[in-house]
Amino acid sequence: MAAYSRAQLLLLFSSVSLCGFVSVLGLKAASGPAELPNPPFHRVVDPPAKDAPAPAAAGASQPRRATGWKLSEEEACREDLTRLCPKHTWTNNLAVLECLQDRKEEIDIAPDCNHLLWNYKLNLTTDPKFESVAMEICKSTIAEIKECNEVERGRGYLVSCLVDHRVNISEYQCNQYITKMTSIIFSDYRLICGFMDKCKEDINNLRCGSINTGHKDVHSQGEVIACLEKALVREVEQQDHTRPIKEECQKAILRVAELSSDDFHLDRHLYFSCRDDRERFCQNIQAGEGKVYKCLFNHKFEESMSEKCRDALTTRQKLISQDYRVSYSLAKACKLDLRKQRCSLDTSLPRAREARLSYLLLCLEAAVHRGRPVSGECQGEMLDYRRMLMEDFSLSPEIVLHCRTEIEAQCSGLHRKGRTLHCLMRIGRGDRNTAIDSVCQNALQTLIQSADPGGDYRIDRALNEACESVIQTACKHIRNGDPMILSCLMEHLYTEKMVEDCEHRLLELQYFISRDWKLDPILYKKCQADAARLCHTHGWNETSELMPPGAVFSCLYRHAYRTEEQGRRLSRDCKVEVQRILHQRALDVKLDPELQKRCMTDLGKWCSEKTDAGQELECLQDHLEDLVPGCRDVVGNLTELESEDIQIDALLIRACEPVIQAHCHDVADNQIDTGDLMECLVQNKHQKEMNDKCVVGVTHFQLIQMKDFRFSYKFKMACKEDVLRLCPNIKKKVDVVICLSTTVRNDTLQEAREQRVSLKCRKQLRVEELEMVPRTHTLILPPDSLTAVMIECLKEQKKQLSQRCHQRLFRLQEVEMSDPELDYQLMRVCKQMIKRFCTEADARNVLQCLKQNKNSELMDPKCKQMITKRQITQNTDYRLNPVLRKACRADIPKFCQSILSKASEDSELEGQVIACLKLKYADQRLSSDCEDQIRVILQESALDYRLDRQLQMHCSEEISRLCAEEAAAQEQTGQVEECLKVNLLKIKQEACKKVQLLDCVCSAT
Repeated sequence: MAAYSRAQLLLLFSSVSLCGFVSVLGLKAASGPAELPNPPFHRVVDPPAKDAPAPAAAGASQPRRATGWKLSEEEACREDLTRLCPKHTWTNNLAVLECLQDRKEEIDIAPDCNHLLWNYKLNLTTDPKFESVAMEICKSTIAEIKECNEVERGRGYLVSCLVDHRVNISEYQCNQYITKMTSIIFSDYRLICGFMDKCKEDINNLRCGSINTGHKDVHSQGEVIACLEKALVREVEQQDHTRPIKEECQKAILRVAELSSDDFHLDRHLYFSCRDDRERFCQNIQAGEGKVYKCLFNHKFEESMSEKCRDALTTRQKLISQDYRVSYSLAKACKLDLRKQRCSLDTSLPRAREARLSYLLLCLEAAVHRGRPVSGECQGEMLDYRRMLMEDFSLSPEIVLHCRTEIEAQCSGLHRKGRTLHCLMRIGRGDRNTAIDSVCQNALQTLIQSADPGGDYRIDRALNEACESVIQTACKHIRNGDPMILSCLMEHLYTEKMVEDCEHRLLELQYFISRDWKLDPILYKKCQADAARLCHTHGWNETSELMPPGAVFSCLYRHAYRTEEQGRRLSRDCKVEVQRILHQRALDVKLDPELQKRCMTDLGKWCSEKTDAGQELECLQDHLEDLVPGCRDVVGNLTELESEDIQIDALLIRACEPVIQAHCHDVADNQIDTGDLMECLVQNKHQKEMNDKCVVGVTHFQLIQMKDFRFSYKFKMACKEDVLRLCPNIKKKVDVVICLSTTVRNDTLQEAREQRVSLKCRKQLRVEELEMVPRTHTLILPPDSLTAVMIECLKEQKKQLSQRCHQRLFRLQEVEMSDPELDYQLMRVCKQMIKRFCTEADARNVLQCLKQNKNSELMDPKCKQMITKRQITQNTDYRLNPVLRKACRADIPKFCQSILSKASEDSELEGQVIACLKLKYADQRLSSDCEDQIRVILQESALDYRLDRQLQMHCSEEISRLCAEEAAAQEQTGQVEECLKVNLLKIKQEACKKVQLLDCVCSAT
């Protein structure tokens, strides 16, 4: 051995023995002193097959003992060598072996030559004496590697250990020696240490090939390993345990794949399947360090990629999914990071689980999201494999196993470029009106978490291609790959810059991101501390089955709008991110997991035809009273948030952009809205910048606000405690306003020592009263002239109204009379007269002031007519005349209790109480204040009979018969009253005669 230098030995040996297989193959190792490695053969003990040629005979010359023995001189290979290998390689056995073994078996190489090569490699790899070569060349390396220094000598295990640790070998000659040896070992599975022992039974059971030597045994047995690899993948995907691969064989298969991960030549099946594709796509990529694998992976879905190569690449990718170490580049780049982040120390998990690619990605992604250092090289590798998972669903065995039905029924033929995955995501969203199995849904969610496309949209190839034009135009100011790209795309959803295909891909992805708050990296970064403090969250890659999808984000946005008094608020940075996401996800109810879950039935029942952007939520709000309790609560909570931050309604804000810029830009720029922006939009509804879409949106929200007082943020904050105390079980805003207003009025009329409604609530109540006007069905609508005219019409046609409408109208009139500023029509018609006569009058006394100046020569006729209408209304019921009610608060129950006991709360008494008070006025039994008010009423009605409701009711026929001419004059100078007095004896109706006699008595008093 000393006769040979290290360099000579390095050139001589062309393969590494991972273990001796003499016993397995029936071959006997030499027992004498190690000869120089010239003789290529050991004696074959087992007889060959019948039709097999004799070993080294039939065309192979007898091996010579000369030290210069050459493979090229053997007759069996001479013709193949001349035809296939360059002449300059003939003198080097290693070069000849490399040239010939990379030819397709049974096609390019003669059987006798194959057999010669096999025996030559077997000699090199089974004689334990050759360990001495490794011990000489790799002496210092062996000393450095503890595992190799301690292995048993004489059985070929030393070289096996060196191959296992070859990535750590820094000594040049040793590294070259082991590298060259490895290429020989992987040309035949029978030469790989322990592989035959561990997989012999599985090879036979799965019919992956024969293990007996014979003429069919060729120098490359890559197909056998490929068969086992596919069976292993199939077993995981189908969970078919009819012929399970033994665990030790499974480990051996993955170990072989790992050892062949640096050089694609070592994966013999893939090498032969992809030789032409390598030349086509990766010609300039140097073999080693897994570079050719990565290049081929990147071109896997090219149209010109052969199917055979694509299938081989997919099998290898699936093995990587099961064990990340099958990827040389990933394992090398992330080795230190895995150790630093303790990704292999979870004792609660089986070792096989820790090796899963998904586990590695989740663990390292958790570190990145927490701000822990992960090398750029490792992050680059993670990015490649995250993209790989999103691109090809078949690399995720859970998807293949649990989503097979959905794929076959809905997504067949869409395998490439992530299309199948997006098809499944579309079904998961419910866009095809088909349900997806919950196990499949969970598998999709797990895959999205592993791939983490929220961190870099480019991982999702289908999305990237669909949205490229939008990104180039709408998001070009954002750095390529930045997580804010997805946020930018969401900001432009349903805008003119968005294209349909991008919209679909974006919503499909956002559906799953919205169900796990951690998948928005910006939100997670800003809110992880708040979520741990307020929502009891776990680590990034930890999930809780007790926490339903979207629960953490729901918890965050509930805390986002808390006041300082309420405490437990979000940090400022977190609140900004929560608001950003709320604004974006409000565009689609499916992006709110809780809303979709609780409202699925109601969406189908009430909103099946409302499919345009934003319509589903509006529909649910319109049917709030009809929703099931769970859905009503969720919609109510979301609407309550909108009242504080109307920018959650992104479509409304877009529609109202012109008027916001012109009139509301100050409040729109505020970080804290608290309802100011909507208040501004309401106040500017009649501006020229206001378009139809904005008007409809603002009006809709105002109508929704009427359904629950909580939907008016300022009102809620000012009056919440008062409502709970004074108006329990009342939710509708109109009813709450009336309840509180009635309480305030009663306390004022009764001159209570202390108002029951708080001061801050009374101030806001005033604002709410001013903003409310009747509408036909709810009698509440934001003020405008059209609805004011409509309500005025209803007042004039009271007799024809339904009982419910009549009652609502009466309650509204009661509020209006207490505060004339709420009477939109009166304030509009008499606007100038108020400025002329009542500038110094209190707002609640405006009508009283106008009445006092009604007969002034300067009074506008239209205003005068409106004042008379209101006087007529007031005289129908004392409750509509606040001044009379206050003045006679003791007299009315004292003298008119019989009328009150029969009265309805929400309908007029038709002047009965006033008639009762007139009678007591004639008897001079009223209090002085009450007497003064009755005197005023008598004086006013003496000039205009229409102000006397009893007279008008009982004497209408008599007036038409006896005083038609005077009534037609409409001069309100008392002519009708005088006519009735003159014709008192001609009056036939007793009721009319009694009323007229009472008026005569009262006038004389």
